[in-house]
Amino acid sequence: MKKTILFLCAFTFFSCAEMQQIANQLPQTGGILGNADIANGLKEALNNGIDKQVSKLTKTDGFFKNEAVKILLPDELKMVDSRLRAMGLSSLADEGLKVLNRAAEDAVKEATPIFVDAVKQMTFNDAKTILMGNQTAATSYLQNTTSNALYSKFNPVIKNSFAKVGADKVWTNIITKYNSIPLVTKVNPDLTDYTTNKAMEGVFKMVAVEEKEIRTNLSARSSDLLKRVFAMQDNK
Repeated sequence: MKKTILFLCAFTFFSCAEMQQIANQLPQTGGILGNADIANGLKEALNNGIDKQVSKLTKTDGFFKNEAVKILLPDELKMVDSRLRAMGLSSLADEGLKVLNRAAEDAVKEATPIFVDAVKQMTFNDAKTILMGNQTAATSYLQNTTSNALYSKFNPVIKNSFAKVGADKVWTNIITKYNSIPLVTKVNPDLTDYTTNKAMEGVFKMVAVEEKEIRTNLSARSSDLLKRVFAMQDNK
């Protein structure tokens, strides 16, 4: 009987020690976090990206003087640009590039609530997988799950912005002048579509900047939730 009791005590001791060893290997987050907490932490990180980074794009030169997101001419218009400059119309070519970026800056200002709403409506059934993913996993998830819906809302905003900043008139003038040159292949690019895609690309790129900062810089975790959630990925 004594041997049995001693055996049970020893078994209990070693089982507890083993469980403690396993527990010590788990991420220490200051409390148990459920998927809802993880999802909320990731949403907060994405919202921070919108608040801190995307807002920069809405300012004058937010796109035009930010090399990371500056909208350049599509390949089909590079020849147009070269021909205009060769004809002494460099100022018109410069203005054409600038107004594309101005339209994006204006449109992002109007479209930011669309991105905010998209983040609110996201569900993270696989929240932990995203948390333990690469440095821009949450941004990629947002991009993959919202791009189609965002495009349908963002495109008319860009179209209106073209008219608002005068981009439509500038580019009508540019295309008309270029197409009047003898022997050139006439062009009729869909600049609204092109600028929409480039503006969205720039937005997601800036959201990713903030996500990467939160993932790698402890001081960027501005709330207790962010600290607890991203502590999990620190220990992965």
